[in-house]
Amino acid sequence: MMRRFLLSMLATWSVSVLADQPIPTEPAAVQEQLQNYYFDAARRGDVPMLETFIEAGYSLNTQDEKGYTALILAAYHGHGPAVERLLAAGADACAQDKRGNTALMGAIFKGEVQIARRLLSTDCSPDQRNGAGQTAAMYAGLFKRAELLDALKAKGADLQAQDPLGNTAVDLARGEIRMPAPR
Repeated sequence: MMRRFLLSMLATWSVSVLADQPIPTEPAAVQEQLQNYYFDAARRGDVPMLETFIEAGYSLNTQDEKGYTALILAAYHGHGPAVERLLAAGADACAQDKRGNTALMGAIFKGEVQIARRLLSTDCSPDQRNGAGQTAAMYAGLFKRAELLDALKAKGADLQAQDPLGNTAVDLARGEIRMPAPR
C-alpha cells in the first residue's frame, strides 16, 4: 500500500517536473514528504523502497539539511545492499555532506569494513578531504581500521598527508594524536 502511494506521489512529481508545471497540492510539502521517505528508506536499508525512487527517476544525490545523501546514510547505517543498489543506479560516492564527509568516511567511522571496501572501488580520490582537512585514511588510522589503511594505500592514498594539526594516517594509527593548543 505504501509503495503504491509513493509511486503515485513520485509519478505526479515526475510528470510535473518534466512538464515544468507546478506540483498540485502544495509542491514544497509533497517534495519534503518524498525526501523524508527517501532518506528514511536509506537509513533503514529498504532496498525495495529505494528501487521505487530509482524507477521513478528521483534524484539520487538529493541532500538533506545536513548535506547527507541516501548513499551516505545507507553506508553509515551499515546497509550494504542499499549501498550497492544506489551505486549501481548512479549515486555519487564522492558527494560530501556539509562538513565535507563522504559515505566512505562514514563507513570507516562506523566500522562498516565491507561497505568501505565497496566504496573504495569507486572513482573517488582516496585523498578527498573533509572540512576539517581529514582524509579517509586519517579516519582509518584514528579508528584503528588497519585493513582499510592497506586498501587505501593500494588505491593510492597518501598515508603521510597531514591534517591542519599535522596528524597523518600513520601517526593516528599509532595513537600519536596532535591536539589543538589550549587557548
